[in-house]
Amino acid sequence: MRELQENQGELSRRAVVAVGAITALAATALGTAASARAATKASGGLKVGVGKAAFTPASLLPLDNFTAVHDDLNVRVLLVESGARRIALAVLDLTSISAEAVALMRDAITAATGVAAANIMITVTHCFSAPHVQASSSSAGAAAYVQNIVAATRSAVADAVKNLQDAEVGYGSGRVDVNVNRNVLTAEGYWLGVNEQLPSDKGVYVARFNDLDGNPIAVLANYNVQSCVMQDSVMADGTLPISADLAGAAVAHVESQYPGAVGFWLVGACGDQFPAYRSKRYTIDKDKGWTYGVDLHDAGFALLTAQGERLGDEIVRVAQGIGRYESGTGVVVRLVTDDITTTQVTGPRADAPTKKVTFTPTGTAQVPLWVFQVGKGVFAGVEPELSTSTANTIRENSSFSSTFVMSMFEGGAKNMPDRWNFDHVTYAAVDGFYIKGTAEKAVARIDRIIKSLN
Repeated sequence: MRELQENQGELSRRAVVAVGAITALAATALGTAASARAATKASGGLKVGVGKAAFTPASLLPLDNFTAVHDDLNVRVLLVESGARRIALAVLDLTSISAEAVALMRDAITAATGVAAANIMITVTHCFSAPHVQASSSSAGAAAYVQNIVAATRSAVADAVKNLQDAEVGYGSGRVDVNVNRNVLTAEGYWLGVNEQLPSDKGVYVARFNDLDGNPIAVLANYNVQSCVMQDSVMADGTLPISADLAGAAVAHVESQYPGAVGFWLVGACGDQFPAYRSKRYTIDKDKGWTYGVDLHDAGFALLTAQGERLGDEIVRVAQGIGRYESGTGVVVRLVTDDITTTQVTGPRADAPTKKVTFTPTGTAQVPLWVFQVGKGVFAGVEPELSTSTANTIRENSSFSSTFVMSMFEGGAKNMPDRWNFDHVTYAAVDGFYIKGTAEKAVARIDRIIKSLN
């Protein structure tokens, strides 16, 4: 406007109105074009809705030795729909969850969404700073805790249904050095600690769901680590605080960068992976003697914040860099469930290293498997904790450009170690439920399922 005034003098009111009209028409045309593009993208295809609600049992403390609250525990719900097919995923900030609570959550999700129980996936972040979920019959506190979880699920899924909308999905991956192999050789055998020489997959795998204007709805992150930075760490005042721990800190950082979006932590092969830095930790001396008990107390939360932010930063960087998205009816959405049959075993209590272990078969066991496809990405989940090499093999065999591998589905189970862990009698082996070779059998079945999706 200044240039016009300098060269041609004061514009008449009519000219200003004309310029305004042209600008308005141009904006309308751009808006119409954008709407047309969005309509073309939608085409009655991919839809996504999300919800989040806290279930922190603050009023029930003390519970399972926890006596304070540092930050909230949440349930997050993702609805993915394409055509007549609708699938739900619920992720909770818990170590594990009981079959009773899983069944009640499924009932709540089905009632709100119409999604059949078989199309509902429930998993946990494997956070060790949260009370375990016990059977309602065990105590009044346990019963109230279960009801907290179910009520939060109802709230989260109601929000997911309410904001279900046309969406697009894109995938990316990056690397972040926050995990470390926890298998350390002591004088008495392998135990828990920090071993930089054994494998850790530093890959972080990200899925981003946007609305059709490119605004994020949900960000899903898959990484191999237990959320146990603050496990067993007692504060200076003697309290043991509840926290969503590493997974919660990472996802909270992601959500702070994308207001209105919900972040989901999909725990990967956590059976042999610790956070690099923990508040209460194992130490190994020069003679390979081990101790557990060095505790940073309140200062440990600085470690949690720093590592959570580092993970969150990389998740956001990857999410920002995703350049290709899929939308509309061309996005395939499906869930395949299966299982393998194996032998369940019991062994000694995993409370100290050992060089030899004897397992006693206790009967046949079914290990359920989930393979969830959304477009060019696939999510493979199992109930037990996996080892790094197991997850790596699934990814290496996958024909999908983006493959997520997850532990702790259906509330979680004890370890399903690979052959290396069995051969070296690690904590994962002693703490496992299944005979040697079960992990490799699961890999083969998941491989066949993934191949069938192409």
